Amino acid sequence: MDWMIRMNAALDYIEAHLAEPISYSEAARAACCPAQHFQRMFAFVTDIALSEYIRRRRLTLAAFELQRSPIKVVEVALKYGYESPEAFARAFQQLHGSTPTAARRAGTPLKAYPRLTFQFTLKGAAEMNYRMETLESFRIAGEVLAVHTDRAYDEVPKRWAAAAQEGLFGKLWDIRREDAPLPGILGVLAEGQWGQTETFDYYLAIASDAPLPNGMSELRLPAALWAVFDIPGPPERLQEAWKRLYAEWLPSSSYDLADVPAIECYLPPEQQRSELWIPVVPRA
Repeated sequence: MDWMIRMNAALDYIEAHLAEPISYSEAARAACCPAQHFQRMFAFVTDIALSEYIRRRRLTLAAFELQRSPIKVVEVALKYGYESPEAFARAFQQLHGSTPTAARRAGTPLKAYPRLTFQFTLKGAAEMNYRMETLESFRIAGEVLAVHTDRAYDEVPKRWAAAAQEGLFGKLWDIRREDAPLPGILGVLAEGQWGQTETFDYYLAIASDAPLPNGMSELRLPAALWAVFDIPGPPERLQEAWKRLYAEWLPSSSYDLADVPAIECYLPPEQQRSELWIPVVPRA
């Protein structure tokens, strides 16, 4: 229940600031969630990106104002964060299917997107296999990508496909430690600023203390407690695991997310499984 209260507090913050700049960090703070996890968690739980949710709510309120008051279109545009009436008109047309001027006329069909509310729903009929691991600080080495936040779910899979063709995974496997704390190829969402900037850092990497090959970068992760989820089947099942983690396991667990990057661990193909490593702290 604490999780539900926290997420609704984040929605309260967003709703109160729709007519001014919204800080994703402040929304994350209201949810008692590290900023680097919040926007991703929001998208998996609600099936809509946070930026898109905010856009729809602002344009819903803009339509209400145009219908109920003589406010000028340019004033509405500026109020809801658009730099020009033209940009506002394009966004309004895309969502509502009509222009801001037409919205004032009786009979014009418009769309309304109500405020979201998180509620408790009984789930969990299917088990989630996990274990707890405590690791000392370790280093990862690999390729770091600057990924656009709004295009992450397109850009990252494309880069994985290209990396396989280019032989990057073989190069990573060549520098792998036999006693590596994580046993596979890693996808590390290492941005630390998710939602605060247009791009974030994403690593295609491996746990290794070996000298860095040319063109590779390193990142040292701090000592942490990890909830490790075993995901049988193809790598595509990780997306379902992310959603269940946020919507089912986390609300019912005795842990909160730690301010440490999460890791997707892709094991050798013959094992037919992956792991999701989530940094956590005991809930106070």
